[in-house]
Amino acid sequence: MGVFAKIPAIVFLAVALVSVSLPTAAAPTQSPSAAAADTAPSAPEPPDQQERKPEIGKIDEAGSKVGEKIEQFGARVSNRLGGWINGKVVADISWLKLLFCLLLVLVVVTVERLLRLMIQRRIDGIPHIDGRISWSRMIWKSVLQPLSLLIWVYGIYGALSPLYGHFQGADGTNLAHLVIQKAASVGGLLALFWFVYLFINVVDARLSLWAQTTESTIDDILVPLFAKTLRVFVVILAGIIVVQNLTGIEIGPLLASLGIGGLAVALAAKDSIANFFGTLTILFDKPFQVGERIVIDNYDGVVEDVGFRSTRIRLLTGHMVTIPNEKVVNSGLENIGKRPNIRWLTNIGITYDTPADKIEAAVAIVREILADHEGMHPDFPPRVYFNGFNDWSLNIMVLAWYHPPEYWDFQEWVQRTCLEVTRRFGAEGIDFAFPTRTLHLANDAKRQLTLELLEKNGQPL
Repeated sequence: MGVFAKIPAIVFLAVALVSVSLPTAAAPTQSPSAAAADTAPSAPEPPDQQERKPEIGKIDEAGSKVGEKIEQFGARVSNRLGGWINGKVVADISWLKLLFCLLLVLVVVTVERLLRLMIQRRIDGIPHIDGRISWSRMIWKSVLQPLSLLIWVYGIYGALSPLYGHFQGADGTNLAHLVIQKAASVGGLLALFWFVYLFINVVDARLSLWAQTTESTIDDILVPLFAKTLRVFVVILAGIIVVQNLTGIEIGPLLASLGIGGLAVALAAKDSIANFFGTLTILFDKPFQVGERIVIDNYDGVVEDVGFRSTRIRLLTGHMVTIPNEKVVNSGLENIGKRPNIRWLTNIGITYDTPADKIEAAVAIVREILADHEGMHPDFPPRVYFNGFNDWSLNIMVLAWYHPPEYWDFQEWVQRTCLEVTRRFGAEGIDFAFPTRTLHLANDAKRQLTLELLEKNGQPL
């Protein structure tokens, strides 16, 4: 038996024991004729006295009738079984009525145990299949414990109902009945919300299966967040209703009166609210998925998690960066993970003394190497051109696209391509250029130096 299932019995029996020990003023018996004759209007009852009167429901009416039948039965059999059967235990409760109520409690316990055993056997009889979720098992598990609590609560309340009238005061108040009635009402509400709370697991499992069928990894985050939100909402709603039931305070007007305070809280928590709406924007707009590499605000890394307040990114250095979601949606974002290919742009510099035919050969060699390469897409053929004169080299531009965008496969391909270019250039006698500076000296073979002697005052210098 779970802890929750034991609470109602302990509460009810404790309240009953405490209540019977309270001094009670028995209401004076009044004949029907005297009651009819008393037609004088009574003064209105004080509010606190009205609050101490329990509401009489069908269970209470049935219990009162059962109590009357027990007393009539006791009067008839007292001559046969002895006067002890009508002897008063406490608070004018006879032994017969007390034993009958205890028998009803035993029936409630038996019924609860039998129903619990039947449901548990039903759950155990459902076969386990790897990789599949048994919806019937999950639903039965959601019903099992709340139903047990509900039987305990209202079963014991009904079983003790013939005793409640004995604790009514002369002024009509009945504190013991009121306390037990409130406990039963709270227990019933807890059983209902407990079932709803457990049933969210069924909804969560169903949505998780749906998320697995979608390509978006954001759905894998959205489903747990939705389930957590539902659970928090159920707990808050249960707390509000229980408090309202216990105190009688109307929650609606109370919440309306907190408008100014809510405005102050909203101003103080504006950053948190902005982050929350940023989270909603990320979840529904889906600018990136978990596991994709993005660049945002000079941070380059892989998205690991999207929470209610922030997004966590694992940088390429291995460090973890947490960025508020409000900043994520308001910043420029580069999603590297969504690129359809990896572009390779490089420049090959060859020396200035390379003749034109060698330049043409160099371009042809690179084009031949890149033709129909392993990562080529028909819509993205490689481009190779001799396109400029640098300060210290003749430039050959190489532009190629690699599909699919697998980074390490791309790096392997680039390495093989560069090695092949190096071998082929060496075989053709084409030299790579490197930063150099040429100094031209006067009087070399191409630049003869001419000297002119000047005269000063008619005399040669």
